[in-house]
Amino acid sequence: MPSHRLTSALFFVLSPALLTFGCGYDTAPKSRPSGAEVDAAGHTAATPTTLQQNLSFGANLPLKDTDDFENATRGLLSADPEVHITREDGRVVWSTRDYAFVEGDAPETVNPSLWRQAELNGLHGLFEVMPGLYQIRGYDLANMTLIQGDSGWIVVDPLTARETAAAALDLARRHLGNQRISAIVFTHSHIDHFGGVGGILPEDPAERSKIPIIAPEGFTEEATSENIIAGPIMLRRASMMYGMALERGPRGHVDTGLGKQPARGHATLALPTKLVDHSPQPMVVDGVRFIFQYVPETEAPAELTFYLPDLKAFDGAEVVSHTMHNLYTLRGAKVRDALKWSNAIQQAIDLFGHAEVLLASHHWPVWGNPEVLAFLKRQRDLYKFIHDQTLRLAGQGMTPNEIAESLKLPPSLAPHFGNRGYYGTLKHNSKAVYQWYFGWYDGNPAHLDPLPPEESARRYVDALGGFQAVLLQAQEAFDAGDYRWASELLNHAVFADPHDREAREKLARTYDQMGYQAESGPWRDVYLSGAYELRHGPRQGGSNLQDAIALLREVPLGQIFDTLSTRLNAEEAADSETVIEFDFTDLGEKYVLWVENAVLHHRLAEGPVENVDVTIRLTHEFLLGLLTQQIGLRQALFSDDLSIEGSRTALLSFFAMLDSPDEGFNIVTP
Repeated sequence: MPSHRLTSALFFVLSPALLTFGCGYDTAPKSRPSGAEVDAAGHTAATPTTLQQNLSFGANLPLKDTDDFENATRGLLSADPEVHITREDGRVVWSTRDYAFVEGDAPETVNPSLWRQAELNGLHGLFEVMPGLYQIRGYDLANMTLIQGDSGWIVVDPLTARETAAAALDLARRHLGNQRISAIVFTHSHIDHFGGVGGILPEDPAERSKIPIIAPEGFTEEATSENIIAGPIMLRRASMMYGMALERGPRGHVDTGLGKQPARGHATLALPTKLVDHSPQPMVVDGVRFIFQYVPETEAPAELTFYLPDLKAFDGAEVVSHTMHNLYTLRGAKVRDALKWSNAIQQAIDLFGHAEVLLASHHWPVWGNPEVLAFLKRQRDLYKFIHDQTLRLAGQGMTPNEIAESLKLPPSLAPHFGNRGYYGTLKHNSKAVYQWYFGWYDGNPAHLDPLPPEESARRYVDALGGFQAVLLQAQEAFDAGDYRWASELLNHAVFADPHDREAREKLARTYDQMGYQAESGPWRDVYLSGAYELRHGPRQGGSNLQDAIALLREVPLGQIFDTLSTRLNAEEAADSETVIEFDFTDLGEKYVLWVENAVLHHRLAEGPVENVDVTIRLTHEFLLGLLTQQIGLRQALFSDDLSIEGSRTALLSFFAMLDSPDEGFNIVTP
């Protein structure tokens, strides 16, 4: 069999997205007038029930309180009229134009509490927290912090993308002077806090090597493994959580609660040179005294906070925010430990209780020692309350859904905006605590082996009197404003007959109202994305690995092969015993892959490999080129960096057993 056919097969197997570090969706449509009954995307107007619900919701909160707005604008040094950041090819990375509609009173189609948070998150510019300590906010989902050192800026959390970080630093240099970067701190392993580092580092490798980079122990492993194996699935769900297909407008995406949205630029990575692995950990960085706190397995698997004793300033990273955070994130992730999270905040109080200012990786600072301590205690008690009360109610035999329905924050916590569910929610966080301890099974035998959704839906529809009877009952529930029950009925109808346009539109209209009422940005986006997909289908888009090649270079080869293992079609591999060797000629490393019992294994080969069916010799850079599609088929066919030796039949059979992920799989329909 000709070798070019084998090369073609290798190209088409490896080039589809294996990993996910960001999203490749184009910028979502801008907002359009929403006064009509149905807007251009099909979203409907708010019903009288939704209007009344939002009015009542706002009446129970101190929405006129201006303290957060005063803090969010305090110390403003400079703000461009708008922030519009593009890539070299003109595609938009970040733009405040998308959110120009967020002004004035909340529209009927937005929860007034979420609208208030969106107004706060829309404030952007360069802010002086105190002399020698600055933040650039509103240039990305997260904040970039600058600390004046003896010889330059110590940069904390250089944002998501090279483009946004460069723009933020340019703003600072225009108003504070063109100082060098003297050190960098990554507070944790989520990409919106390190991915822009390439935009602030000097081009000269010798100058780069002089800059210390401080990060928590485990940072590199967690930064490169985040979203690897389950990447396409997480990205598909993230498209709903962040409303990637939605218009930016009163009937679409408004805010994530944590910030506006993830930036869409080039993600980069620089490896740490100093690690924080215990608490407290003093360190002098460019003449500035730091006391680091190591807080792994809180908001991120690898995370740190720090205190600047000479400034009496505490940076809480993302352990504290002006919102209830996620113990479980809707895009899908491992559940976070609420008790460890709460204990970390208590430890910060013990270590840094003299702080006069609190700043963080998102949102705006808090000034004054009494105010700082009160804020930290409320955040501490928020997560411990959810933890303790979930277990108390579980101990009384309540299931996750029952706990979520009954759990309410106490009056001492509930009214404070920093504890509101703009990002995480009390309902899904209590379910996360239950899952942390007990897993998915609630103990009810009927839930141990339920029917799959389509079969269950058909039977429910029959039991309820047929398809039209279900639609009639759902309409009655909708007219009564009982949207949760209407959505359950209509979800059964759609899964019983996904081609019925009436059922799909009724469910979409129901999701519209549920989204309009949601205080949580992600809940709003999930409901409205569900409505969008019922009307238009999933929006096609996915991972753009060319934007993340700098991160991919740091991904261990074993993780790439772990990902490949999850694509093995077990039915196709049932009788296979193929052995393949990957020889990376530039690394001097060989990996052997073999299929046994319909499972793909791999290991680093320390010596000669026996009984190999085929050997693939290539360079690491060539593999990255295939993964990111920077190497096309023609280049792959004639490259000197790739050769294939051995059984052509075995190799083609192996490739035939690997599935490609469906990045636009159905969620709201079968």
